[in-house]
Amino acid sequence: MTTSQTAFDHTFIALADPTRRSVIEILTQGPQSVSELARRFTLALPTFMSHLRILERAGLITTKKTGRVRTCTLDVTKLTAAEDWMHRQRQLWETRLDQMDDYVKQLHKEETKSDRK
Repeated sequence: MTTSQTAFDHTFIALADPTRRSVIEILTQGPQSVSELARRFTLALPTFMSHLRILERAGLITTKKTGRVRTCTLDVTKLTAAEDWMHRQRQLWETRLDQMDDYVKQLHKEETKSDRK
């Protein structure tokens, strides 16, 4: 597995959890302190912090400490890469399904011709 694959895997692992997806959604509105974010969830702070570490390791958020306040900011770069990958997969499968549809139509046409004889 290459380094880029590993980073990509971390993105999808991070996105697999509803709490982490909620954090990302909140951060689309702008940076928030850890305490502001944590107040929105009914999780123990150590549990919540583990979610933030996973998001940070995946590169989906960055954190910056100013004095005693740690602020989280969304980094959309990895989200954009995941979106691009999903778009390519969708195109691939749509092409394959279109080919299958054409094949089934051709079979049906041939079957209809042979039934008329």
